[in-house]
Amino acid sequence: MRLEGYRVRTGTWDNAGATVVEGGVNFCVFSRYTETMELLLFERDDSIAPATIIRLDPEINRTFFFWHILIEDLPDGIYYNWRADGRCETRETGCRIDGEKALLDPWATTVSNRLWNREAACRPGNNLATAMRAQVVRDDYDWEGDQTIHIPLNHSIVYEMHVGGFTRHPSSGVTHPGTFAGVIEKIPYLRDLGITHVELMPVMAFDHQDVPPATARLGLENYWGYSTHSFFAPHPSFTVTPSRARDEFRDMVKAFHRAGIGVILDVVFNHTAEGGEDGPTISFKALGNEMFYHLDFEDRRRYRDYTGCGNTVNCNHPMVTRFLVDALLYWVRRMHVDGFRFDLASALARGEDGNPQYHAPVLWATELSPSLSRAHIIAEAWDAAGLYQVGDFPGYRWAEWNGRYRDVIRGFVRGDPGLVPEVATRLTGSSDMYGSRGRLPLNSINFVTCHDGFTLHDLVSYDEKHNAANGEDNRDGSDHNISWNCGQEGPTDDPAILTLRRRQARNFVSLLMLSQGVPMLLSGDEVMRSKLGNNNSYCQNNELSWSDWGLVETNRDMLKFVRAMIALRRRHPTLTRNRFLTGKPANGQTLPDITWHGVGLEAPNWDDPDNRALAFTLAGIDADEPPLHIMMNMGLKSLEFALPAVAGLRWCLAVDTASEPSVVEPDAQRPLPAGRLKLGSRSVVVLEARDRA
Repeated sequence: MRLEGYRVRTGTWDNAGATVVEGGVNFCVFSRYTETMELLLFERDDSIAPATIIRLDPEINRTFFFWHILIEDLPDGIYYNWRADGRCETRETGCRIDGEKALLDPWATTVSNRLWNREAACRPGNNLATAMRAQVVRDDYDWEGDQTIHIPLNHSIVYEMHVGGFTRHPSSGVTHPGTFAGVIEKIPYLRDLGITHVELMPVMAFDHQDVPPATARLGLENYWGYSTHSFFAPHPSFTVTPSRARDEFRDMVKAFHRAGIGVILDVVFNHTAEGGEDGPTISFKALGNEMFYHLDFEDRRRYRDYTGCGNTVNCNHPMVTRFLVDALLYWVRRMHVDGFRFDLASALARGEDGNPQYHAPVLWATELSPSLSRAHIIAEAWDAAGLYQVGDFPGYRWAEWNGRYRDVIRGFVRGDPGLVPEVATRLTGSSDMYGSRGRLPLNSINFVTCHDGFTLHDLVSYDEKHNAANGEDNRDGSDHNISWNCGQEGPTDDPAILTLRRRQARNFVSLLMLSQGVPMLLSGDEVMRSKLGNNNSYCQNNELSWSDWGLVETNRDMLKFVRAMIALRRRHPTLTRNRFLTGKPANGQTLPDITWHGVGLEAPNWDDPDNRALAFTLAGIDADEPPLHIMMNMGLKSLEFALPAVAGLRWCLAVDTASEPSVVEPDAQRPLPAGRLKLGSRSVVVLEARDRA
């Protein structure tokens, strides 16, 4: 394919990126301080030299700060970069132009990292032979009638997973391991598990070379993907054919929707792969450093870092807000995703001066956008500079990863004293955090584990993190794990310790599924996947992080338990209320919506600092739903709990985490004697009511 001889026209500035239009391809990019702009066209993604360089005329190819040109009859599939030049006083303006750098289009929808070398992009001067390329791709995908799906959050069960790691392990048995296509083959497993949404760790194109030098010397890479460089493009390494990245992602979304499962993307809008002063120039630094990043007021060569990653996106600059909201709209409208989880979202609440801003434009533009009104929006409501907004994140629709829920439930199951009153609040949707501001239980995303920290297996197997393999002398990762190894650090053959660990894992899962709010599971926890105590495996693209599908058989008892707890939650609407419990009857019920107990009826013993026991009765959400009774004993000794009497009904044992098997399926349940029930130490028991007949 030869690229000489194409006619060019002025083009338009109202469609950023490379857009296939009638008669050709319109290219448009934003850059305020650029004085000369060149468009570089390449025949292939591994072409070192451009086949054509087109120099834009600022008199006809620039409107305001947009540079634009239309190339007639240009075939799709070609690759391109921009190159910008101009005079810069970085200290005063923040402008950071390097006239020799090959720049990636920020609006690119398909990118290639085949030649990429981060180190070369960090040095001044020409990196043409090692730069990423954007690709012109015609969009003619057949969605076959697919639409985004909307499952209300209060009825949702979220499953956090890594696209690559989910099928990369040889045991996955898929045709294309580590790809969007590989995930499609495992959708029946996720459907049978019972979850309603997958929350995909970053799939927007990221820099896998973005790791500390000592980590890189070990041959490790950025595996998790929290280093985005292209906000409109799927990550090429998750594809079978990188030039089809957009359509391969869509194939996966369409397959999830056919299975009734929604797709939530973990998006990283708080920082980019370009890092700080010594980081690479990929796109934003050269095209709009002064607007895209928080810069030091006194010396705009320096970056203000609220993320711990070298830079912070200046999200509430008008142009940046528009760029980010457009990216969300693109993924909803053109890629059919059903929601977003925002990494370090409190950084998005910082105004241009760096201070928290309740009416932050980017947050409210996201919340109030009609086109995003059915998309779930979830905040990790803190950043790396100490801004912690769990329970106080701006807006009303925003759900939040409830870090307080995680910590309290971990402490309670570990056996920490004095937590019972707060446990009650967390189990019922954290009304103290959300109720006073007109928010709802669904604003609380409840979780015990996530990608960042211990897996469930490791939470009950390690007291300390073990991150030496990351190359940072075990300094990385959190030291505040609220974990307990059940008597021995790490692997053991002691049957008593192994039994206790299994019970503790079941306790965590059961409490998560019995809580008001939105439960989130970490991929692999349902089969007790371990990372050998590594609580920060961001750089481990290997078997330490990958899903081992052999565990599906090895730990089939745990998988069966998780499936059963999800099924119990889904058959009891009273566990998925969209309003806070009041302690009063509602909706035609004679029972209060919730009644609190301890070992004695209606005696929860709130004031005893040594109390580790709690029970409650939940009325059905309407007259047709029978009640549930839930008892928890996190103490060291067995306890006898009084059972409430319910007119016309008898209690049947549904779950006892101290027993193996721990779940009694509904058709096998038998009525219990009235009066009292003995609970083993460190256990959760669930009773379902049945007609006396």
